Amino acid sequence: MDLSLIALHFSDIYWVLIALVFGLAASSISLPPMIGYLTAGFVLSAMGLHSDETLKAVADIGVTLLLFSIGLKLNVRDLLRAEIWAVSVVHMLITIVVFGVLVFALSFSGLQDFAGLSVFDSVIIAFALSFSSTVFAVKILEEKAEMSSLHGKIAIGILIMQDLFAVIFLTVSSGKVPSYWALLLLLLIPARPYLLALIRRAGHGELLILCGMILAFGGALLFELVGIKADLGALLVGVLLSGNKKSEKLAKSLLAFKEIFLVAFFLSIGFNGAPTLAAFGIAVVLAVLMVGKSVLFYHLLTFFKLRARTSFLSSLALSNYSEFGLIVGAIGVSNGWMNNE
Repeated sequence: MDLSLIALHFSDIYWVLIALVFGLAASSISLPPMIGYLTAGFVLSAMGLHSDETLKAVADIGVTLLLFSIGLKLNVRDLLRAEIWAVSVVHMLITIVVFGVLVFALSFSGLQDFAGLSVFDSVIIAFALSFSSTVFAVKILEEKAEMSSLHGKIAIGILIMQDLFAVIFLTVSSGKVPSYWALLLLLLIPARPYLLALIRRAGHGELLILCGMILAFGGALLFELVGIKADLGALLVGVLLSGNKKSEKLAKSLLAFKEIFLVAFFLSIGFNGAPTLAAFGIAVVLAVLMVGKSVLFYHLLTFFKLRARTSFLSSLALSNYSEFGLIVGAIGVSNGWMNNE
């Protein structure tokens, strides 16, 4: 036995143990286990431990499998419904304007964390806050077995529209357009029957799981190679294969693997840093804005004649902030749109 290898990865095993303990603790008081994983990340960060490339890689695997699984269960026609694409666009525009004004107003409040914000800084922050987390929303919907419900489908549809907005932002902000080779991705459409035949040939058990992983990671890699967000690639390959019983079986087969890898994602979020007193103040502001975000979703959805209960549950699933907001902030700083503070 290679003891040096065990020593090298001891910290990774330690993280898994801590995640298990906090996950069980959260579950014992009727909270979602992911709350425990987040807390575990905060605790490990407070202890001076830091996330490494291993944890990040495992987290990326979890997100890729999650988005691929979403695609497998998605009906493309759902995205064409007005209550999805129209609500997505209108909500983002209103959020940017209203949150931008409120954040800019906070720069005059005397609060140190908001001092010196310009109008453009406020708009960038508002744009970052307009996104909801696909990972968090889907995790909650899956735990409640509500992925196939009407409000679940609407929430997922809006999240996918937001992912498309994210791709547009990344393209514009980087000044880079996808490679001309991206046009070759259209060949995936006529390749659909062959990919489905491959899934059917894989049968059951581990071969089906391996086939699903190859398709998920292969799709992500293909899109990344031509300059398009890898996560979107996994999602769209899943969508391409959706609409048949074998795809549904594949999604169920990947469930356990996806759940395990996503533990690393929630740990990595917690590793961003233990909450400070100043952070709690910002958290209060964000919590108030999150309520407004949810209320806006509710009113927009009811405007499109959805029942109050459906609108409420959909808005509840979307009442969070996305990890993509951190990317928006990082791009804003790197492009010189806002200062590092």
